Amino acid sequence: MKTHTSLGLANLGPLDQLRAGRLPERLVRLLVGLWLYGVSNALMMNSALGGSPWVVFHQGAARHLPLSIGTIMVLVALAVLLLWIPLRQMPGLGTVANTLLLGPFTDLGLRMLDAPDSLPMRWACLVGGVVFCALATALYVGAQLGTGPRDGLMTGFVRRTGGSIQRVRTSIEIVVLLLGMALGGTAGLGTLVFALCVGPITQWFMRYLVLRLPAPAAEAVAPLPGAGVSGAEE
Repeated sequence: MKTHTSLGLANLGPLDQLRAGRLPERLVRLLVGLWLYGVSNALMMNSALGGSPWVVFHQGAARHLPLSIGTIMVLVALAVLLLWIPLRQMPGLGTVANTLLLGPFTDLGLRMLDAPDSLPMRWACLVGGVVFCALATALYVGAQLGTGPRDGLMTGFVRRTGGSIQRVRTSIEIVVLLLGMALGGTAGLGTLVFALCVGPITQWFMRYLVLRLPAPAAEAVAPLPGAGVSGAEE
């Protein structure tokens, strides 16, 4: 018997994702979410207080490759997709869009946004980056067109381990941070703030921004054990 979670996330195949209905609205959510994610990366990097764990990882990798941060992000996303195979995570249009667009959106954000000089404004950039990242994740994951490579790890591990989105997301961020620092990426107090806060904020946004799919697509919802009512109440 197939069940629902309170979040209503579906583990659909690529064609089912496109046939699930409300496609124009879901495409807009996907693109807005990816653009906001690029802005959040740029804000955190401009804060100079430490970026997200993934940014630290990308910065560390960039120390060994003569490429822009955005290009590094695309290459890392392609590598992360290989980890989806044992998790049996379903890709989709959103997966492809995230892989190809998030890096360029980050590069664009860095070109458009100036780094602030004062410490209060730097903290404002950091906090804005964390909140935008959580909002962006809820928007494009909630569009149900397939998660991005990095967030596919989150939802995949949630299904496989039974953990909550909050706990799994935080665990992944800490592991990625340690790898990034080993590669030479620069972490700071802002990195710790991101790692501890983005999971709970993402889970809060997901309650309101997951787009419920109409029947019969909604009947194919696969349970996220830690993302149901109990997980949302944590």
